[in-house]
Amino acid sequence: MIIATAGHIDHGKTSLVKALTGVDTDRLPDEKKRGMSIDLGFAYSSNNNNETLGFVDVPGHERFIRNMLAGVLGVDCAMLVVAADDGLMPQTLEHLSIIDLLNISDGVIALTKIDRVSEDRVKAVKSEILELVSRTSIKGADIFPVSSADGRGINNLYEHLMVMSELVESRREGGYFRLAVDRQFNRQGVGLIVTGSVFSGSVSVGDSLVVSSTGAEVRVRNIHAQNRETKGAMVGDRCAINLTGADLKRSPIARGDWVLNSEVYDPVARFDGKLRVLLNEEKPLSHWTPVHLHSGTSEALGRVAILEEKAILPGEEGLVQIVLDRRINILKSDYFVIRDQSARRTLGGGYVLDPFPPARGRAKPHRIKFLNAMDDSDPVNALCSLIRNSKNGVDLVLFNRAWNITTEDSELILQKIEHKIAETAGKKTIFSPENWESIRLEIVAKLKDWHKENPDRASLGLHAIRNLLVVKPSVTILESITNEMISEQILLGVGSGFALPGFSPELSKKDLNQWQKIEKVIMEREFQPPVVFELAERLKIESKELNKFLIKIAKLGKVRQITKNRFLLPDTVIALANIAAQLYEKNKEQGFSASQFRDGTGMGRNLAIEILEFFDKSGLTWRDGDTRKLVKSVTEIF
Repeated sequence: MIIATAGHIDHGKTSLVKALTGVDTDRLPDEKKRGMSIDLGFAYSSNNNNETLGFVDVPGHERFIRNMLAGVLGVDCAMLVVAADDGLMPQTLEHLSIIDLLNISDGVIALTKIDRVSEDRVKAVKSEILELVSRTSIKGADIFPVSSADGRGINNLYEHLMVMSELVESRREGGYFRLAVDRQFNRQGVGLIVTGSVFSGSVSVGDSLVVSSTGAEVRVRNIHAQNRETKGAMVGDRCAINLTGADLKRSPIARGDWVLNSEVYDPVARFDGKLRVLLNEEKPLSHWTPVHLHSGTSEALGRVAILEEKAILPGEEGLVQIVLDRRINILKSDYFVIRDQSARRTLGGGYVLDPFPPARGRAKPHRIKFLNAMDDSDPVNALCSLIRNSKNGVDLVLFNRAWNITTEDSELILQKIEHKIAETAGKKTIFSPENWESIRLEIVAKLKDWHKENPDRASLGLHAIRNLLVVKPSVTILESITNEMISEQILLGVGSGFALPGFSPELSKKDLNQWQKIEKVIMEREFQPPVVFELAERLKIESKELNKFLIKIAKLGKVRQITKNRFLLPDTVIALANIAAQLYEKNKEQGFSASQFRDGTGMGRNLAIEILEFFDKSGLTWRDGDTRKLVKSVTEIF
């Protein structure tokens, strides 16, 4: 169990840790000189059963509150230290507020320096403490009067902490590895070592990880967990990791960085969350207030955008978007604390709901509904709610990354949910069956109306279909839906577009008369089809208008466009394709040349090459140097 001390300066936190562990956590010369903790200190103690208590000793002075925040985030238990002679002091209150904002529910209270006061004073301070903590996350915490000077109460406190370590609820073991770096140093002959608390997942010697601030890749050389060398560490451990990597000299690691699995490396400059303003604040927190944000061991400047109201009242909570001045790594359910612009006062804190919000429309009703769905501790419930309320589906990759869900855990979650998935180019979008079917039904309805309005057109393209829909999924998602509908024969693929089964395009009387004239001329020149310009002269039609008309009827399957200026009848194309197939069959693997095809058709060389290049593009043939080989059968292509 990892325990963080908390309390006012000079209330005996460091002395208490030394009494419990035998370790003096004041390691810096300036700490020794001034007699106060400036930076984080660490100590460990084990009993005969090999159970280990790890202590993070945090500074109590208000000027070092940032160091305190770095130490208290991610621990299992908080030990609030109050000196019996001083009683409750300003930093006692602020540290307790931070414990409460971080929702640390396992706590114990050490009433120190009882050797300096009377029994009545001890009782009075105990009453004050009980009253204070009754409104916080550590309400009901046991109070232990102790003296580091004469040892009174130390054993009782130690035994209680050991019992707590067995009872403290273990954190969720799933997820990818994340370690919040609170200290780094180099040791001769060993290299770079980083220390911190493991927020999620596990790590083993030899694993490859990423540094959050730079994206540099590193490899784990050695691990110490709970001050013991080990082959691995997991969520809840306090550990030191020896890292190696080519970019470490150019991209040094510092406090505030994460060392994490690449699957959850996705720095953001904004996130949505739920924020509670401290009750003792004198005024509401207004929109766009500048703040110092603390999360994990990192600190960043930012502003608070309030999403539902104009302000959040003291003691109240609300949905917010935190917009930062730099990118940080943060995930769903990570806790954060905000302090004022001067970093002198804690304003409030909360937890992350969505680390990947859109840059626009943050306060729209659908976004509020989305965030309320995300405000659930169970990813199954959250995902069910999200897909039910999102007509355009939910990005499953981003959802898994936000919640730190592994591939294996994602599969288990999906087994519990009725869903449909559109998979395109490595992206997965998940829909409820109802919303998926709603899109399919709308496609059919819109196509019915379109066929009525356009009886002379064979099909409608994907982009055009999307423009007709009320709910507009991405083109790639729509492609996945239409492919499924084609496989179920609900739609027909016609050329590059789609049509409903049973629909047959009909030319208008005027267009039909014109087509009959064109068809007659083309048929006369079967293997010597005229170019558009020649055809236009023959029929006395303007060339541009004729080309436009031919493209139109090509979509109806009346002709095939071979080149920009030449069109053939479908039967002619098939006849020419069969000649190519016969030549290939005759010559087998040697293939056939353009000259052989020219001689077999009786057409000129230039036209023969145009036809063969059309066959290449269609997938019938493949050019190998000066010869061509048949790739597929004629019936497969035409």
